[in-house]
Parts: sequence; C-alpha cells; structure tokens
Amino acid sequence: MDAEEGRAAIHPLHPDGTGVRLFASGLRNPNGMDFEPVTGALWTAVNERDELGNDLVPDYMTSVREDGFYGWPYSYFGQNVDERVKPQRPDLVARAIKPDYALGPHTASLGLAFYRGTAFPAAYHGGAFVGQHGSWNRKPPNGYRVVFIPFAGGRPTGEPSIFLSGFLNEKGEAYGRPVDVKVDARGALLVTDDAGKAVWRVAPVAAQ
Repeated sequence: MDAEEGRAAIHPLHPDGTGVRLFASGLRNPNGMDFEPVTGALWTAVNERDELGNDLVPDYMTSVREDGFYGWPYSYFGQNVDERVKPQRPDLVARAIKPDYALGPHTASLGLAFYRGTAFPAAYHGGAFVGQHGSWNRKPPNGYRVVFIPFAGGRPTGEPSIFLSGFLNEKGEAYGRPVDVKVDARGALLVTDDAGKAVWRVAPVAAQ
C-alpha cells in the first residue's frame, strides 16, 4: 500500500501547482471529470478493477463527495469486499460510498462531459457523454463506444444509450478506441481515439 500513496484519488490544486489537497479517495482510476450543470456537483468516470470474471467489476460514474471514500482497493461498488486484498480493512469498507451509476463491466469508461450546448436535440441537454475505451480481457468485448446518459435535476434518469459506435469489426478487432469526450464551441461532440489516431467530431448536419 505504500506504493499506492497519493493514487486512486482526486486532488484539487491551484494552476501554479500549489495548494494540493486530498478531495476524495478510493477511486481506482478516475479519469474524465466535469461539473454537473444544474447542481454544480463534481462527477467522474471511474475505470474499475479486473480479474474477477467477465461480469465484474462494473465501471461507473459518480458524483464525488468531499472527503468521500469509494472502496479501492478493499471493496468495489460500495461495500462488496475484494477478498484478494490483504490485509483487509473492514473499517474502510464500512465507509465506502456506493457509486451513483454503473456503466457496465470492463467498458474502460474514461472520458466524461456534460452537454451544455444547443446543437443536439433537447433530449441531450444536460446529460452526460462517456467515452468507453473498451475491454482488453473480456469475452465478448465490451465498450468501444461513446454512450449518453440522460439527466434531470442533477441526477441520471435512464439507461445509457449508444451515441457513437462502429469501432469493432465482426472479428472483434478494434478500428478505434474512444478515450476522452469534449463539447466544442458550436455544440458538437469531440471524441479522441488513441487506436485510430483520430479526433472524431459528431454534429447534426445543420450545426456543422
């Protein structure tokens, strides 16, 4: 655990690098972060652990509470104990916060961005886009897409829908792997793709 010091956490700091402090911990791999437009709450997408089977552990997105602990490495998705970790820490497991929204096992969910633009239809306004880099050890593969999750009143309100796909061929080989997602000044969605070595821009025809 000494090697994990300062990792699996979110630290705010000033632009000049000063004032670093611990904001939240127990987040195995928090990647994309954005502030939810209605409440102003910080949300993050988290890429969870492997080697517990094809259907565990779900990656997730969650609002982030200051001083909150989210389980890593002692438990996952709340207080589900990872028995591989020694020594156990039941005191920390008892504090572990259950994430707000599961994004599926081994999706490698990375980028997250709330939609503040107006180019897309009203159903997208205020919702979250998540870039899913895709599994490396799951059969069948999972992820390799960008999903959209609707929000209302600062909370998710439905199942994720596939917004951008086509990154896998019929043999399960990757043409591309989405990483980060950002909304540009004209309301289109930008998607970085490290396998395809591209940045994709998705926009309605009228908004191009």
